Amino acid sequence: MTTFIPNVHIKDGEYTKAIYSMIKEQRYSETIKVLIILLDFYPISRPCLSLLAHCYFYTQDFIASAQCYEKLVQLCPNESIYKLYHAQSLHQACMYQEAWTICSNIINQSNLEFKVKKLQAAIKYGQEDVVAAKNLVDQCPMDDVDTEINLGCLLYKEEQYEQALKKFVNALQIVGFKPHLSYNVALCYFKLKEYAASLKHIADIIEQGIREHPELGVGMTTEGIEVRSVGNTLTLHETALTEAFNLKAAIEYQLQNYESAKEALTDMPPRSEEELDAVTLHNQALINMDTKPSEGFEKLQFLLQQNPFPPETFANLLLLYCKYQYYDLAADVLAENVHLTYKYLTSYLYDFVDALITQQTSPEEAYRKFDDLGNKHMEILRKATKRVQEARLNHDDSAVKKAVNDYEEALERYVPVLMAQAKIYWELGNYTQVEKIFRKSVEFCNEHDIWKLNVAHTLFMQENKFKEATGFYEPIVRKRYNNILDVSAIVLANLCVSYIMTSQNAEAEGLMKKIEKEEQVVSREDQDKKLFHLCIVNLVIGTLYCSKGNYEFGISRVMKSLEPYNKKLGTDTWFYAKRCFLSLLEQLAKQLVVLKDTILQECIQFLEHCEVYGRDVVTVIEEPFDMQDIFSITPNGKQTVVYEARYLKALFLKLQMS
Repeated sequence: MTTFIPNVHIKDGEYTKAIYSMIKEQRYSETIKVLIILLDFYPISRPCLSLLAHCYFYTQDFIASAQCYEKLVQLCPNESIYKLYHAQSLHQACMYQEAWTICSNIINQSNLEFKVKKLQAAIKYGQEDVVAAKNLVDQCPMDDVDTEINLGCLLYKEEQYEQALKKFVNALQIVGFKPHLSYNVALCYFKLKEYAASLKHIADIIEQGIREHPELGVGMTTEGIEVRSVGNTLTLHETALTEAFNLKAAIEYQLQNYESAKEALTDMPPRSEEELDAVTLHNQALINMDTKPSEGFEKLQFLLQQNPFPPETFANLLLLYCKYQYYDLAADVLAENVHLTYKYLTSYLYDFVDALITQQTSPEEAYRKFDDLGNKHMEILRKATKRVQEARLNHDDSAVKKAVNDYEEALERYVPVLMAQAKIYWELGNYTQVEKIFRKSVEFCNEHDIWKLNVAHTLFMQENKFKEATGFYEPIVRKRYNNILDVSAIVLANLCVSYIMTSQNAEAEGLMKKIEKEEQVVSREDQDKKLFHLCIVNLVIGTLYCSKGNYEFGISRVMKSLEPYNKKLGTDTWFYAKRCFLSLLEQLAKQLVVLKDTILQECIQFLEHCEVYGRDVVTVIEEPFDMQDIFSITPNGKQTVVYEARYLKALFLKLQMS
């Protein structure tokens, strides 16, 4: 018999040699195809089943591996090693109860006893039964490095990160560099918020992975090079590259370096979407949520149906539903997953989400809930402040560090509550009341960036406190003045308006020149990159002048803001530009303003330019889960800039003719 499979040709008498050669070369997928064919001819072949189980395990198809070992156990009931491998495969497939049952039935052989204990401990750890896992680990030899690592894992589970770190570092000193062990160290540093130390260990893992396994294609996707999937091989698992890049992305995300976080995810060895692990899928959803919300929600919903899934998935899905104002969906998820609510949501997070959902039906009740939650946090913050002061008086550096971390964590929990509370009055346009809410929290939040930014916006919106708003906006801009494009465009725009409204035109002009210069530098490096900072500043200033009745200057600013059209004309910029033109048309139709013919002609020319460059620019952004009305008679062509620009031009021409 001669077997032929694409890329594999084996002659009679050479099966053993060929199969072992392919396994040595880690060509597991090809080996599996050959073994499946052989198994059709020899369904109870022990060597064939054993090798097939081994290959399935190495390709991380643990269910198939477990099925092969189950057959081997039936063929050789006295071989306890097959029972152990069967249990290992089930454990890897997260079938913990089945794995535990098999472990309990394994004969206590001296050479397998401690291996079985380790596996049982791992099963209990997977089931989150820390006490039982600890009892089993304690029965293992204390001079075994695995025992030290397992104790470290248990300490990590109990959130004793400093003690866990000591265990992992000790194990690392005994066995030398091991990617997964180094990852455990990095993870502990991450939890302790020592990001520099964590990134150092991550860099070591990545460096070794690139050096020893260039075939894994690290960084190829980021560079824009098309590469085939490397698959979920055991080689990839052993390098800990996936875990390292996910942790790096998490650190960059925490530090608000969002582009670096995205890059970390694209740097990892390429795999197709169906091959991605749960953590990578979760992180992709989270980091790309601003640009691909529909995909993000789809991924998080999918993960919630898997077992297991990253513990953060449930809370993040709820918070993102609330962020995008899908309160009904958040309420449905809570109602359908009561068991997850108790397991994955802290009492604080549950109360916060509950208050957010209540906003939809009863803003008054939601405000009361936020107020109660806020008062609790203010009390926690006062106690935390007292602990920091006491630790400093005692000159206890470790106590100071812990107290400061506790204070910062409490503050990070308080700020979202405060903002959600203030948002209720913000949406009612009651900016004075919003300011009062922020003043109440000045004791704790006066150094918090988000608090300062929102105070600035609140003062700006009152239209009689531009000087005070400038005092809050300026430090935000000054902090990143050398990289001014990292500052939010609306902050720059509002600061320029505040300068103009307080007769500081020179400062406004200087800021705009700085933005223009930075945009020119970036454009020289990347000619295709769209930059909207100066555009938005001009749009806001133009809109301000239009709202004050000075349409001649205001409209000229709006038109200038969209030049060059191929880089500045977009869905959002057009939305704000057309509002100024509609307002102008209304005032002209009512004969409340008079415009020079030259300005009117400039408006028509501007709209003609928008026709040319706006053919592919949509005017309606599709919301996540927004089902298009199948009975809608509005064709998609009408939802483009070209259609709206022509319509506005027709109205201007009609006015001109009349």
